[in-house]
Amino acid sequence: MKPKIIGKITVDIGMTVLLLLLMAFELVGRTAHEWIGAGMFVLFIVHHILNRKWTGNLLRGRYSPYRILQTVSAFLVFAAMLGAAVSAVLISREVFAFLSISGGRSFGRSLHMLSAYWGFVFLAFHLGIHWNSMMGMAGRLWKEKSKIRTLFLRLAGTAIAVYGVYALIRRDIFRYMFLQSQFVFFDFEEPLIFFFLDYLAVMGLFVFAGHYTAAGVRRIGKGNRRKTA
Repeated sequence: MKPKIIGKITVDIGMTVLLLLLMAFELVGRTAHEWIGAGMFVLFIVHHILNRKWTGNLLRGRYSPYRILQTVSAFLVFAAMLGAAVSAVLISREVFAFLSISGGRSFGRSLHMLSAYWGFVFLAFHLGIHWNSMMGMAGRLWKEKSKIRTLFLRLAGTAIAVYGVYALIRRDIFRYMFLQSQFVFFDFEEPLIFFFLDYLAVMGLFVFAGHYTAAGVRRIGKGNRRKTA
């Protein structure tokens, strides 16, 4: 495997791990949360540097339905990350405290909650859109294809997505996404591993949704090409 591909996979895994840690805001502590957020933003920049060829080709070529989905998804992730970064500066008490910003904290908290939870969903969905490529790279580790392995992975993905629906409701994530609650509530007596497993399942749900949405859009694109051929 080429070093650049290894670098991309490492950065993407790192962003996924940091994203889960960021969702556990009060459970990891404010100081840790702010530094993890700064690390997440650095990895996001590195991710774009490694994928600069894709960015450079945005205004070139024909836009198929799949490419439109991919581009819209990328811009939604970018908007959420930008909102999270701006709001983080406004409400920071540690990393950006030296800027001495006194105003905009109320707006910053609302923007940060919106950006964090929508960003969590957008990133997972975006990951799902590229799931085939990631599985293709992982598949190189095995010399032979296996129908049993493929079936197991599909069943596991479905099971995770189903539990993800339950975890989505149980954790009130929709309430935070639409600012129906101004504060996120955490159970400090709950083992941290249960929190991460639930959020990992919710992430799996939107990865699942992104993957099958992309598959459907690709079929539409192929159908359109057959009609015009």
